[in-house]
Amino acid sequence: MSKDIRVRKGLDLKLKGEADKKIVNVSQSSIYAIKPADFHAVVPKLILKEGAAVKAGEPIFYSKYDEKVKFCSPVSGTITEILRGAKRRILEVKITANASNEVVNHGKLDLSNASGEQVKSILLESGCWPFIIQRPYSIVANSEDTPKAIFISAYATAPLAGDPEFILADKKEAFQAGITALSKLTSGKVHLSVGKKSGLKDVSDADVHTVKGPHPAGNVGVQIHKIDPINMGERVWTVGAEDVATIGNLFLTGEYKPERTVALVGTAVKDEDRKYYKTIAGANVKTLVGTVDTDNTRIISGDVLTGDKLSNDQFINFYHNTLTLIPEGNQYAFLGWLPFTRNDVPSNAGTSFSKLFGGKKEVNTNLNGEDRALVVTGEMEEVMPMDIYPLQLIKACMAGDIEKMENLGIYEVAPEDFALIDFTNTSKLEAQEVIRLGLDLMITEVG
Repeated sequence: MSKDIRVRKGLDLKLKGEADKKIVNVSQSSIYAIKPADFHAVVPKLILKEGAAVKAGEPIFYSKYDEKVKFCSPVSGTITEILRGAKRRILEVKITANASNEVVNHGKLDLSNASGEQVKSILLESGCWPFIIQRPYSIVANSEDTPKAIFISAYATAPLAGDPEFILADKKEAFQAGITALSKLTSGKVHLSVGKKSGLKDVSDADVHTVKGPHPAGNVGVQIHKIDPINMGERVWTVGAEDVATIGNLFLTGEYKPERTVALVGTAVKDEDRKYYKTIAGANVKTLVGTVDTDNTRIISGDVLTGDKLSNDQFINFYHNTLTLIPEGNQYAFLGWLPFTRNDVPSNAGTSFSKLFGGKKEVNTNLNGEDRALVVTGEMEEVMPMDIYPLQLIKACMAGDIEKMENLGIYEVAPEDFALIDFTNTSKLEAQEVIRLGLDLMITEVG
């Protein structure tokens, strides 16, 4: 029986450019990449070098601080380039795919009789462990920890985000196997959050919660806060909905197949191209969108509030199910600061008539203003459904005051929980960046 979660504070951004509920199989990309930057706080140690032949599921590097956690090739092929940045930091490991489709097989496992240690061992060896994210800090989980609970959100509220229910429509057996496997790893419960009309309410080995409310109701951090909040010293794990199915498929087939069903959205995408595309994690952006004029179009891996900016020759983030293209905000309105002159853009502050006109809006990347003083306005609290003081927490992070950060709830939040604050606050503050820096400080000083 499901349990209800009602979120009242927040904001739904109704934007044009939603993907049609149609799935298209994409022809295989010639080049894939694993990007260490996708795995925050992981320092990679290479196992293989340029020119090495790899199978799908074969380890390429491991985490310096947790050597059991391995990061594996999504395809079979050859490592053609290891791109490095300043201080020889590894930015990308590029793999040119071949047609052999060789896959490392770990053998099927009967989950009904499997122990937690067996499940953990296969997840670590196969490359599926990085799908498991630890709260607090929103980083890849420590393999030595046992979480008090595991949370999965199959309810998306972010603007134009891919629909987890639709993505999982043909993966329900693997999804169930993934939940059963994850239930072996915790001393507590697996919590699954779904929408009111979800077809996933009958899964076993999990507590199912029905979520209702505006964004960020679909954020797993909000769901943790409502169901089983994190206290100092506690650990919970989170896993994306499609990633659960990938984990389940590992135990059903013995093979690591990091499929990604990516929703191509945004007004800079042609109407006929806005669909869901089946590809593999680490695919090149060009596979889905071709060559884009990036002077006038922003390519975003993820949704418009939390995604990463990409260029034509880059690769989709390891965790993302959405690829968004919107116009660059490189044109400015004359006297655009005047209220009630730009009624075609969303306005939470009521400085345009867009609220009265209703309907979906077309947005670009223009911030419509520059950095301003950070003042108490109350607007942050209006879109923060968690029982914390967002302005005070942001200030504590900016000051590096660890004790205040702890008292104000730093252990409960991740950058994505502050995405709406980025959008609504009149100071134009990069709240997500401030929270990420605060979390990094906590990792360094507290661990």
